[in-house]
Amino acid sequence: MQKEVLRIHCSNGHLGFAPTKEESFWIGAKTLPHYYCCDSGSDDIGPVLLGADKCASHPEWQKHDLELMLLAAREQDVPMIIGSAGDTGSDSRVDMYVEFIRQLAKKHNLPKFKLAYFYSEVDPALVRQKMEAGEEVEGLDGRSNLTLEDLGQTDRIVAVAGIHPFIKALEMGADVIIGGRSSDCAVFAAPAIYEGFPDHIAYYCGKVLECASFCAEPYGAKETVVGTITKEDVKVTAMAPFQRCTVASVASHAMYERSNPYFEYVAGGLLDMTDCVYEQYDEKTCRITNPKFIPIEGKVKVKLEGSGKVGNRYMGLAGIRDPYTIQHIDQVIQWAKDQVKERFEGTDYHLSYRIFGKNGVMGELEPVKEIKSHELLVVVEGVAPTKEAAEEITMIGTRQIFYARLPEVKGTAGTAAFLIDEVTQISDAYQWTLNHTITVDDPLELFPVSMVEIG
Repeated sequence: MQKEVLRIHCSNGHLGFAPTKEESFWIGAKTLPHYYCCDSGSDDIGPVLLGADKCASHPEWQKHDLELMLLAAREQDVPMIIGSAGDTGSDSRVDMYVEFIRQLAKKHNLPKFKLAYFYSEVDPALVRQKMEAGEEVEGLDGRSNLTLEDLGQTDRIVAVAGIHPFIKALEMGADVIIGGRSSDCAVFAAPAIYEGFPDHIAYYCGKVLECASFCAEPYGAKETVVGTITKEDVKVTAMAPFQRCTVASVASHAMYERSNPYFEYVAGGLLDMTDCVYEQYDEKTCRITNPKFIPIEGKVKVKLEGSGKVGNRYMGLAGIRDPYTIQHIDQVIQWAKDQVKERFEGTDYHLSYRIFGKNGVMGELEPVKEIKSHELLVVVEGVAPTKEAAEEITMIGTRQIFYARLPEVKGTAGTAAFLIDEVTQISDAYQWTLNHTITVDDPLELFPVSMVEIG
C-alpha cells in the first residue's frame, strides 16, 4: 500500500564533514521517519580530493554519523540512504563506507540486513571511445566541449547519479544504501518517487533537505531537520530546540547559489520554483506548495566530474609588521616573484600569494591606497612538476620578501621586523578537467548496483 505521508530525516548537510549534533538527531528519530537520508559529498571541496582519492572528512567523524543513522534505522526497521560516499563518491570511498557499516554492525551485534551499494567512477577509456566515435562531451557552466588533451590530463572521473540507482537498490530490498557520487537532491527524491509521490514534490523535498539545518534559523550547522511530504506539499521542520524553519530561511536556502534563483537543474529535469508558495505552518515548520518539475526529453545525459594532477605543492608563511614594508607590499611581492622567475626561467611552475590583513581584505595584490593594518600574513604557494622544484620555488618566493629592495630603505633595520616560517609540503595540486555531460542509453549504465548481506 502506498503511503499518503512520507517523513525523511536528514541530520547533516555533508555527512562527516563535521560531526552530527546528537540531541537534534534523536529528537528527529522520535518522529519515526520512514527514511534516514544523508548526502556525504560535494564538488565544493575542490579537485584535490577526487584526484588524490582521499577524504576531506575525518574518518572518526564519518563513522560517528554513520553509526547514529545505522542504529536508528535498524532499530526502527526503515531504510538508510547515503549518497556521494566519503566526500567524492569514488569507488574506494564507497568501499570504505561499506566496510564502516560492516564494522558498526559487528560492534553492535545487529541482526542481518541487506546493504546495496553502487559505484560511480568512469573509465577514461570509455569517454575516449565515445569521443573518437564522434560524440561530443558537452561542457557545463561555460566550459567548452571536452578535448582529448583535457581527457589525457585527467586522473579520475566520477559520474553524478540521479535517482535511478537508489530506486533500483530499494527495489532489490536494500535496508542500507551506500551510493557513489550522486546528485544531492536525488538522495532524498529517490525514496519519495519510489514510494509513489510526484516528481515535483520529491525533487523540491530533496532540494530543501539536502543541506539539513542550513534551511533553518538561526544558523546552526549539523542539526537535524525532518521533511514531511504529501502528494500536495512539503513541510520541513527544525529538530534543534533553538531553530525554526521559517518562510525566509527555507525560501532563501532553496534559491541560493544560482544565477537564476527560481530554477535548478537536477538529474533528469528542471526544478521550477517560480510559483512556489511558502507558509509558516507552525512555530518550527514551513509549508511549501506549487513547485514544478520539467523533465528533460530525449537521451539521458549524465554529469561527469574529473580531476587531474598539476604538480607538487609547497606552502610558506610570512608575517610582516614593518610599517614601511606593509605600505609597499605589492612591490615586495613583485620583487620576490621576479627572483623566482630569474632562477626558474623556462620551468613550468606556478607561484601564488594570498595576503591577509589588508584593511580586512584578503586576496592577491589588491589595489589598496593606504594599508591601515599593523600586521600582514602572506601565504605563498609554489607548484612545480617535481617536489624539489616546488620546494625551492616556494622557499625563494617566501624568503625573498625579506630581501626586497625598496626605495628609502637605508640598510636592513627597516625590513627585519617580521617572521618567516619554513616552507612545508602540502597536498599535490590538482585542477578540474571535467565538468561535462555524457550521453547514455540507460540511466543505470554508469552506476552498477550490488547487494551484500551484513551480519
